[in-house]
Amino acid sequence: MGGLNLDQLQTFAHVIALGSFSAAADRLELSQPAVSLQIKQLEKRLGVRLIERVGRRAAPTAAGAELLVHVRRIDSAAAAAVDAMARHATGAVGRVRLGTGATACIYFLPPVLRELRSRFPSLDIVVSTGNTPAILRAIEENTIDVGLVTLPAPGRMFDVRPVLEDEFVAIASAETIRLPARPTPTDLAKLPVVLYEAGANTRTLFDQWFMRSGLPLKPVMELGSVEAIKELVGAGLGCGVVPRMALPRTKGRRKLTIRSLSPRLYRSLAIVLRHDKPLHRGLREVVAAMTKFGRSYFLSPTSRRSRGG
Repeated sequence: MGGLNLDQLQTFAHVIALGSFSAAADRLELSQPAVSLQIKQLEKRLGVRLIERVGRRAAPTAAGAELLVHVRRIDSAAAAAVDAMARHATGAVGRVRLGTGATACIYFLPPVLRELRSRFPSLDIVVSTGNTPAILRAIEENTIDVGLVTLPAPGRMFDVRPVLEDEFVAIASAETIRLPARPTPTDLAKLPVVLYEAGANTRTLFDQWFMRSGLPLKPVMELGSVEAIKELVGAGLGCGVVPRMALPRTKGRRKLTIRSLSPRLYRSLAIVLRHDKPLHRGLREVVAAMTKFGRSYFLSPTSRRSRGG
C-alpha cells in the first residue's frame, strides 16, 4: 500500500465519522494529541490536507472525501484478510496443491477427496495430473505441495512415504485375443501390445520387466492415457498392460480378460513432499487421508501372493 499506515487511515475515518478529534480519541482510547499527530503524519505522507473545520465540526476536504472511499475498501479488504488468516490459524481451512497421475486421480483420489470434503468443507484442494518426473519438478519448485507418484522418486530434498503397491496386469478383449493364465514376456512378445508412452515411471517399470527376458519390445501403439489403452484393447486392437487400479470392480462396457503377469510386477505409489515443507493442518489431513486409504483399501503384495490372487 505504498507505505500507508492502516492505523492512521482508521483514525482519519473515525474523525470524519464522529466529526471531531476528541470524539475519535475517546472511541479509539487514545489521547487527542495522539489522534492529531496521526492525521498530520498521514497528511504529510500524502502531501494533501485531509480535514478542515466547518464550524465546530471536523469535515473532509475534497481530497479527504476521495480518500475516505478508498479507506472503506481498504478496511474491508483488511478485515477479510484477518478473518481468512484466523481460519487458517485454527486449522479450519487451508489450500493444498496436489499432483498425481491420471489413473490415481480417477480411481484413487475420489473417495479420499470425498472424505476430506465431508470433514473439512472449507479445505481447498487443487489437483493437477502429470507423470512422476513432472510432479517431482513441481514439488521441488514448490508449485505443488504434495505428490502421489509412482516410485522411484530420486532426490535428497524429498520426503518419500510409500502408501500402496499396485499390480500390473495384462488385459485383452475376451472376444479377440486369448491370454495365457499367467502371461510371460515370451507370450506378450507374440501379441500386439498397447502400452503407456515412454518417459513415465509406469512404462519404465514394464520395460525393465520385459528386458529381463532378453526379448525385444515392439508395442504396436503407445498412448499417454490408460483409459485410451483400455478403450483400444476393448475394441480388439491388441492387448495391454495396465495398473490393476485402473480396472474398477464394477462391470465395464466391454468384457476384458485380466491376467496377472509372470513373474508378477508391481508399482509402488508414494506420497512425496519436500523435507522442508511446513505441514499446516490442511496438508497434514490430506497426507493422512491418502495414507489411510492406500493402506486399507489395497491388499499388500504379500497378502495377494499368499492368496494366489
